[in-house]
Amino acid sequence: MLDQLVQYDKELFLFLNNLGSPTWDGFWMALTNKIGPIALPLYMLLLFLAYRTFGIKRLLVVLLGVVVMILMTDQLANFFKFGFQRLRPCHDLEVKEAMRLVKSYCGGKFGYFSAHASNTMAVAIFFGTLLRSKSRYIGIFLVLWAILVAYSRVYIGVHFPLDVLTGAVIGSIFGWLCAKLVIFALHRIPYDFK
Repeated sequence: MLDQLVQYDKELFLFLNNLGSPTWDGFWMALTNKIGPIALPLYMLLLFLAYRTFGIKRLLVVLLGVVVMILMTDQLANFFKFGFQRLRPCHDLEVKEAMRLVKSYCGGKFGYFSAHASNTMAVAIFFGTLLRSKSRYIGIFLVLWAILVAYSRVYIGVHFPLDVLTGAVIGSIFGWLCAKLVIFALHRIPYDFK
């Protein structure tokens, strides 16, 4: 059964990956870049909104929550990659010749699960939960952004769909848990100037 699931995953990867075209490659590469022209302004906006919502002292608690959350999701992804040792598509001989690799380097040898998808979804759920009272649509926007980033990993050829789906689920769990812990901590800090 697991072999059949892996085979379906490879077929879905080839279908989705081969939908790409050189016309769109630049957009997806910009979207997948963690500190690129899309992500960096969005992160700065989220920090500004958190500052406006919580003030400077409480912003430090939020930042600590983000650092802990990213460390947990990122290190868990590394643990899984070396624990499962599932090859990235560009290292998998079954799909390597039939896929599009958008960038020249595809990353390390193993790819289960996607740290990009996990970290991005964790950030989306975390800030969507924390900032929900200021904007009821921010969570929807952030989750859609995280889904696009996750898909970009398939588009550029560095992860299978199951890699990004697993990463997104794990990121959602850690994003929600860390948001709840930060909310708990914030209730114990008196309001300060904003």
